[in-house]
Amino acid sequence: MKKHLSGILIAVSIVFIGLLFNPFSVVAEQFSWGFKKATEGNPPNAGAAFDSLLDKHGAIYKGKPDKKIVYLTFDNGYENGYTGKILDALKKEEAPATFFLTGHYLKSANPLVKRMIAEGHGIGNHSYGHPNMAKLSEQEMANEWQKFDELLYETTGVQRTVYARPPEGIFNERLLNKGNELGYRHIFWSVAFIDWHANKPRGKAFAYGELMKQLHPGAVILMHTVSPDNAAALPDFIKDAKKMGYTFDSIDNLVLEYENIHSILR
Repeated sequence: MKKHLSGILIAVSIVFIGLLFNPFSVVAEQFSWGFKKATEGNPPNAGAAFDSLLDKHGAIYKGKPDKKIVYLTFDNGYENGYTGKILDALKKEEAPATFFLTGHYLKSANPLVKRMIAEGHGIGNHSYGHPNMAKLSEQEMANEWQKFDELLYETTGVQRTVYARPPEGIFNERLLNKGNELGYRHIFWSVAFIDWHANKPRGKAFAYGELMKQLHPGAVILMHTVSPDNAAALPDFIKDAKKMGYTFDSIDNLVLEYENIHSILR
């Protein structure tokens, strides 16, 4: 997997130059998702420009700051032998998750996809071919999502996905808008760390430490299943988060909470 936290670095030029004066200018046609990381239980801050843009299109990256709820999400581009252990931990701890998959994963690891569905986890659309979605035409965007959904239906019987996540966290307003037109809501994240280098493990303690350090109420956690570190750290993280008073819930309920809040505000 390529860098999903690139937003924290690239956003310096894109956000602080392009967004500073006009967040939706031509200069800022492509964004890399990034935020100021959570510390000491305080939710992260993506900035007013990102908050406004996402809110306009119903995109979500965190839950309510006064509810100790965690939402687990995983990005799966290819299988590296650790997803089974992750599913074992989720089943044992009764923690729901959403797996954002690519077309490659649907074809190459279909038994695991069927297990995810059978055990009650959600399937998200990470595109069919993992391109830079912001560079595509609107028709090409639609093709990426719909081709994935067609294969998902053919191989699992699931009709379609409703949650999307752009590869590498790269997006723009056209992408969010086109997704909305086709019935997709974008789900970003509020907790993440460098965990996509399958050949550069940093150990269980590293993954556990990052998860605990960034943990906050309403956390939408992104992890990659290619990492042995995540598979090793997940059981202890879930147990210890529960000891701190956290519960684990589904993205469906996060969206329902979002809709309830916005119906009150309207």
